[in-house]
Amino acid sequence: MKIYYFILTLFFCSISFAQSTISGSVKDAKNEPIPGVNVKVSGESLGAITDATGKFVLKTPAKLPFTIEISSIGFAAQKIQITSLSKKVEVVLLMEDTKLDDIVVSASRTPERIKESPVTIERMTIRDIKKSASPTFYDGLENLKEVQMNTSSMSFKSINTRGFATVSNTRFMQLVDGMDNSSPLLNFVIGNMIGISEIDVQSVELLPGASSALYGANAFNGILFMNSKSPFTSQGVTAYVKYGQTSQKAAGTNDYSDYGVRVAHAFDSHFAAKANFTFLKATDWFATDYRDINNPGKDRTFYNYNGLNVYGDEASTNIRNVADGMRDAGAITPAQHAIFKAILPNYNVSRTGYNETDLTDNKVRNAKVDFSLHARPFGNEKLEIIWQSKFGFGNTVYQGANRYYLNDFFMEQHKLELKGKNFFLRGYTTTEDGGNSYDMLFTALNVNRSWKSDAIWFGQYAGQFVQSTLGGATPAQAHAAARATADTGRLTPGTDAFKAAFNNVISNPDVLSGSKLVDNSRIYHSDANYNFKDDFKPVEIQVGGSFRQYQLNSFGRIYTDANGPIYYNEYGIYTQAQKKLMDDRLKLTGSIRYDKSQNFDGNYSPRVSAVYSAGSQKNHTFRGSFQTGFRNPTTQDQYIGFNVGSAVLVGSAPDNLIRYTETLPVSVSGQTYTNSSPTAVMTGVNAYNNSYTAASVQAFAALAGSNPVAAAALLKKSNAGLVKPETVKAIELGYRGQIKGFSFDVNGYYNVYNDFLGNLTVVAPLYGTAVDSPVFSANPTATDYNGQSIHAILNNNTRNYQLYTNTNIEINSLGVGLGVSKKVYKDFELSANYNYAQFDFDQSKDPSFEAGFNTPKHRAKASISNDKLFKNFGFNISGRWNSEYLWQSTFADGMIDAATVIDAQINYSLPKLKSVLKLGATNIGGKEYQQVLGAGLIGQQYFASLTINP
Repeated sequence: MKIYYFILTLFFCSISFAQSTISGSVKDAKNEPIPGVNVKVSGESLGAITDATGKFVLKTPAKLPFTIEISSIGFAAQKIQITSLSKKVEVVLLMEDTKLDDIVVSASRTPERIKESPVTIERMTIRDIKKSASPTFYDGLENLKEVQMNTSSMSFKSINTRGFATVSNTRFMQLVDGMDNSSPLLNFVIGNMIGISEIDVQSVELLPGASSALYGANAFNGILFMNSKSPFTSQGVTAYVKYGQTSQKAAGTNDYSDYGVRVAHAFDSHFAAKANFTFLKATDWFATDYRDINNPGKDRTFYNYNGLNVYGDEASTNIRNVADGMRDAGAITPAQHAIFKAILPNYNVSRTGYNETDLTDNKVRNAKVDFSLHARPFGNEKLEIIWQSKFGFGNTVYQGANRYYLNDFFMEQHKLELKGKNFFLRGYTTTEDGGNSYDMLFTALNVNRSWKSDAIWFGQYAGQFVQSTLGGATPAQAHAAARATADTGRLTPGTDAFKAAFNNVISNPDVLSGSKLVDNSRIYHSDANYNFKDDFKPVEIQVGGSFRQYQLNSFGRIYTDANGPIYYNEYGIYTQAQKKLMDDRLKLTGSIRYDKSQNFDGNYSPRVSAVYSAGSQKNHTFRGSFQTGFRNPTTQDQYIGFNVGSAVLVGSAPDNLIRYTETLPVSVSGQTYTNSSPTAVMTGVNAYNNSYTAASVQAFAALAGSNPVAAAALLKKSNAGLVKPETVKAIELGYRGQIKGFSFDVNGYYNVYNDFLGNLTVVAPLYGTAVDSPVFSANPTATDYNGQSIHAILNNNTRNYQLYTNTNIEINSLGVGLGVSKKVYKDFELSANYNYAQFDFDQSKDPSFEAGFNTPKHRAKASISNDKLFKNFGFNISGRWNSEYLWQSTFADGMIDAATVIDAQINYSLPKLKSVLKLGATNIGGKEYQQVLGAGLIGQQYFASLTINP
């Protein structure tokens, strides 16, 4: 109870100090109000922000006279001395193109002008968010230079910078108020599902290159920083509401709504608090790509159809071999068996699947709640203590090896931080709960098996095919009749019987009969930094470090943690030295970090950079940097043991290979080589040490029917090593400056990747020994282990695995970026950027390796805007284009078409209501486009929003 009363005291009481109150307004040279201007007392922490009418009220314990500072991006800052509280302060700010003088922190972990940043950095401000034509500020990040979005669903978007990224982009880090936003279970960012509210954003900074020297392992290809507003300087109640519609050919027209509220109050200069709530509800983009993954051009009438967004048809078997099982079960006589073997074709047939739209309600819901308590014991920024809690939950679709419906997904973060002018110390924990999430592929497989087992279905198919053929039917007619017979009793989507089976399957975590994903994983993280710039003047020196512990707990559903959670740790330490020379024109920076993960050797990540400011006003800056980055294998790379139907994903941590085990049936024809045992026990050791590459097995299968001896020579043993960290060496050059009113930002980079982490699909025989080019034998002896492995492949006595390993190929990538902006006429602003990106490696050295670059070679973006087209009215039109590109992932490979997307918005300020009304539309050209192969086509979105900032 004492603690309870203490918390109430913090919320509702404040230390009593004499308060001075000043009020006023801020306008531009045209006498138009300027919202969002920062107003603070010099030397104090308390401040205020002007509302939609440009007015502000500031309370301070400072005694007269004192000085206030007024600043806003795009305007020249002012300082005004206050000598009287009775007179209202009226300020006129003059326009100033200060983009190069904007202050950023992330590039060097210390405040610096953006033009002095040693690496490429992109920034989104409050003003940019207001101008954005995108439905949310997170969507608007796609218009930044170097950003390529990977959209899995409407609310699950991942950022791709500099390539090599799928939806689960484990090479990219996202920090919200210093907390890593990644999933503890799978180590990738889940978009903005537990991110930050649009009305609480203070700034967004993006580093699109390697940043391991300061931020550690996962800052490999980029890092995003989202920082929220302080309740000391941004007070009051702010709210927004958005309503609109989405339009897609497959889904039709559906409602879209998004609303939120922010409440913040500084009780005095010592204590402040804030809370945020947002909720989004929409209908997702329907995924309706029914192309056959393995046989382009085929449709549902094809006997072995496997549609991209159709699930359950992955259950496929050689129809001729079905006769053996029917004979062994006594369903047919030996004489009938001979007829069946003569008539049944020697190829695979698949079960009839269900569309993705049958397996999900396609509803998107996302709620975010956060609150924080801020204490400043000394009444200033010398020391601030922050407790912050964040909660995010909802529904969305995630695409990995399969398509997953994250249903009632929940994630929470809690942080305690101490920070001051030159230091911070923070610790936080992230916990997630899978809720009622499920795997769509296993949902379809097990709904099918609930009304008829695979053995019975394929047996009925084979029997009807033989009967139809004997009756004179063509092969196509026989297949159609066979499928119709086998599908007798099939559960029809929408019926009560289907719903009952569906609900039973998605609530069951056993992959043999269910599809539920179970997860209760978490991380514990702490990091600290101290800057000695006030203690040691000759050189600015920083030191810092971090520690993290993972606790993986999928209850054996995804990882090999059936007997209890898996724990492992990693830590890192770093230092940086920075020095300005030559009248502050030359800035030299050197950084180095050491990181150690429990299962791997330690890594050093150095970075050296130089920035030179030329010109009389130092407005032309040239930068160059060399740095190395590294990425530890993820928890998935190490500890996964996940049956996805077409294969089993097996992580390569040494203890994981032993923990993963399964017992598989061996067909009668193979029992001779397994001591007459009807089963084989398979472990991760079999997957990594006794398997063939999938590519060589496919080549073998294509030739085995006509020339088995030559076909056997094509088999190649997989030699996948256990995973180790991957590394990158990055060289970057750049220029920022102004020429005749144009602001330029040009950069080029060249990256060299070694030990690149990737996936390898292999085929492990249930008996025999895998070797390169084994000698074929029609009837191998009991001791001919190499020949037995061929026999196992020929009789489908195999298991497919997806392994996690490194390629020994060196991969190179390079890119060029150009950004330009200018005020062209009165208040019209024009901006454009272009990116070129490519990668190179020798595929012949590792034919089975997929780089997964997933990035267009060419991207161009442009926008034109005017905040003050006329009184209280503004607009923005933005467009982007990308060339076609190859998409590679464990789910599917294929080409993504070129796309042109144009978004637009108009906004109108309502000063009397202290509000801004915005009308916006995305993809107004109407042509649907795709960013992830297997995800739904992205249609159009129309919305109206009202933001109230009283």
